[in-house]
Amino acid sequence: MTQHSRDLSRRRLLFGGAALSAGVVLAGCTSNEAAPTAAQTKDAAAGGNADPGKKVTIGFSAPAADHGWIAAITNNAKAQAAAYSDVEFKSVEAGADAAAQRAALSTLISQKPDVIVLLPHDGKELNAFGLEAMKAGIPVVNLDRAFPDARAYRLQIKGDNYGMGVAAATYVVAQLKAKGVSNPVIGEIPGIDSLELTQERSKGFADTLAANGLKVANRRPAEFTADSGQQAATGLFQALPKIDALWNHDDDQGIGVLAAVNQANRKEFFMVGGAGSKKAMEDIQADNTVLKATVTYSPSMASSAISLARLIGQGKGMSDLVELQVPKEIVLASETITKENAGNYLKLGF
Repeated sequence: MTQHSRDLSRRRLLFGGAALSAGVVLAGCTSNEAAPTAAQTKDAAAGGNADPGKKVTIGFSAPAADHGWIAAITNNAKAQAAAYSDVEFKSVEAGADAAAQRAALSTLISQKPDVIVLLPHDGKELNAFGLEAMKAGIPVVNLDRAFPDARAYRLQIKGDNYGMGVAAATYVVAQLKAKGVSNPVIGEIPGIDSLELTQERSKGFADTLAANGLKVANRRPAEFTADSGQQAATGLFQALPKIDALWNHDDDQGIGVLAAVNQANRKEFFMVGGAGSKKAMEDIQADNTVLKATVTYSPSMASSAISLARLIGQGKGMSDLVELQVPKEIVLASETITKENAGNYLKLGF
């Protein structure tokens, strides 16, 4: 794939003549039952790639919806598949861990779908499955948690984890400078620390802070859930009697962080969230908590993954690209939502 086509694919995705911005945010809600809004999926409008074509069976697997972002991934995938009359959607349970998901996926291979869309429990642990499916002639769309081996997927689509950390730190640095804070105390509450995506986010955050002569004073991992967020924040507040800025990687676990803030009555700092949930946007817009911004990581990527899997299964490329095939990799940009622009993003929530 040429650099020109890579840049185009990152800026703008086009399905059947309708543009889908690569920077669009649709992020974790607190309800696992919330249905996608019209902004999270693309209608199969007449014309071009959207016209019914070869029947494509898409196998799908993602971890169980233990928090809003994962729920949105599955809901978006189902809704996007339903928008196409030529797509049959087959979902398999992912189980409680990578081993259980691997076993379930083996049964999916035996069903011989045309394409598999997979958000793995852990990209490294499920890499072998990607290799197996690809060897069996089944293209794999690797969603979010990346396989380390490029041979294990036909397409990898994910958010910009490093860029998410950069965006969060850029906002933190700007706010600290505006407030005239010298020697600031900065806290960080990441998600599951063993995941490569968490490590990339933290690296982007640390690198950008370091470029401005700053560093994280204390870092307490959570697990993308409200309960774990509350526990991590409580430990952080005990370790740091004073904080100037805090980045919490995930807005679902941020609900627990804000609960800990209220419980400890710690409101001397400002906080940046992550993913861009509707609840977070509403809190930012209301401006009545320590949460002042969030950086996006869009579960709309699941909708895009299904649309692209359909094109791969039909042997088609993307309508706005010169190349005849779907690109190998797509990375969605991370945007910063503040009080000033939250109103523009709320309609994209779920």
